[in-house]
Amino acid sequence: MNLLGVRYMQNIFEINRVNEDNMVRPVYEVIRRTKNRRNKEDKVKELQENESWALKDILRGAYDSTVEFNFPEGDPPYTPNQEHNAPANLLREHKRFINFVVGGPGDDLPTYKRERILFEILEGIHPDDAKLVVAMINKKKLDGISRPVIEEAFPGLLQD
Repeated sequence: MNLLGVRYMQNIFEINRVNEDNMVRPVYEVIRRTKNRRNKEDKVKELQENESWALKDILRGAYDSTVEFNFPEGDPPYTPNQEHNAPANLLREHKRFINFVVGGPGDDLPTYKRERILFEILEGIHPDDAKLVVAMINKKKLDGISRPVIEEAFPGLLQD
């Protein structure tokens, strides 16, 4: 390979190198990092630095009393995916949550279809993300993250 080709390949590798600061973290990782922060300011900063619609959907679903889900309380009987083998991720799959909310387009779906969508999501994403989705549907607050932290990080997210 000539010098030009080598330099060209080096430039491509340098341009496409992603450092940790530019990486989009999975939602479970953001939640874990946030709850490990010691004070409110650090927690707010962690949430803001890792803002994503999937993260906001999980937080709003768990903390906002105006959001109701079309599922009975309790843990659904699903088979968690293997950590290293998750074919989907919550950063994409969260768009399907609209089918679970009372008053949304999912109201027109038969119960079995709504449940099938939920199982597809839970069994396709990382197991820790699946636990967050189950907690959201059951309206369980997340350990280490309080409502005031969410309200400061994302003003206007919680509607109640």
